[in-house]
Amino acid sequence: MICNYGNDLKEMVDQVRIHTKHGKLADYIPALMKANPDDIAISIFDGQQTCFSEGNHQQLFTLQSISKILTLALAIMDHGEELVFDKVGMEPTGDPFNSIAKLESHVPSKPLNPMINAGALAVSALIKGASTEEKLNRLLIFVRELSGNDSITYSKEVAKSEFETADLNRSLAYFMKQHQVISGDIDHLLDFYTKQCAIEVNCNDLARIGFVLSNNGKDSTGKRIIPVEVSRIVKTFMVTCGMYNASGEFAIRVGIPAKSGVSGGIVCAVPNKMGIGIYGPALDRKGNSIAGMRLLELLSEKYELSIF
Repeated sequence: MICNYGNDLKEMVDQVRIHTKHGKLADYIPALMKANPDDIAISIFDGQQTCFSEGNHQQLFTLQSISKILTLALAIMDHGEELVFDKVGMEPTGDPFNSIAKLESHVPSKPLNPMINAGALAVSALIKGASTEEKLNRLLIFVRELSGNDSITYSKEVAKSEFETADLNRSLAYFMKQHQVISGDIDHLLDFYTKQCAIEVNCNDLARIGFVLSNNGKDSTGKRIIPVEVSRIVKTFMVTCGMYNASGEFAIRVGIPAKSGVSGGIVCAVPNKMGIGIYGPALDRKGNSIAGMRLLELLSEKYELSIF
């Protein structure tokens, strides 16, 4: 087990910090502009202890698109694979995560995968619950169980900011409603979706969530939280679609199942080894943490973490 980095991790974090100057915050969600673009942090959890954390690893940030892998797991646990993948596909896309193009050009007009916004909206619409509050509470309980942190909640400020600027996501949702991919009240769906994205975690929480996926759905005590097959499906989507339209290059350069979010978070699951949580809010042009991507390249290369 890779548990003795010495000063390696600190040196890597210091080495990639310069890259934050070349990124930018997600300005289309006003509340995310309050982040410090110079931040870069990492935690690693191997099931025994958080072996190493560097940088401001206690800093809270919102899950954003990282929540997509968690709602996918919960939706499959709620309904089974057949129903979920009747609503959303399994194929990668080279388009931006918020694109509507493939919905218009494909028949049937269902999203290509659950990691793009349209797919995530379709999956979120499947979460069981009679109200936004009930659905969100179920999701929060799930996230708390995965992370081992009972204090996890969501940022009302970020959720409100996202809801008020969610015109493109509303467009995606209305298009899918027109084509019977989803049903129900769109504003209710957007209310849940924006709160889902606004769930707050830190690097340690992400590392523990990543560990459960790396450990085929079991936490560090051996308790099963996610079925083996659901864990496998989620990790596969992380490899093929988890880093937006940079997923192919990331698979070649890093080769670890990972999912990013525009708040700057990245969760990684190194199969049968460890979970990794990264935070770096300065983003590259494709919406991934610019320093976090480089940090994972260094980590994967030095410790041969690629699954390929």
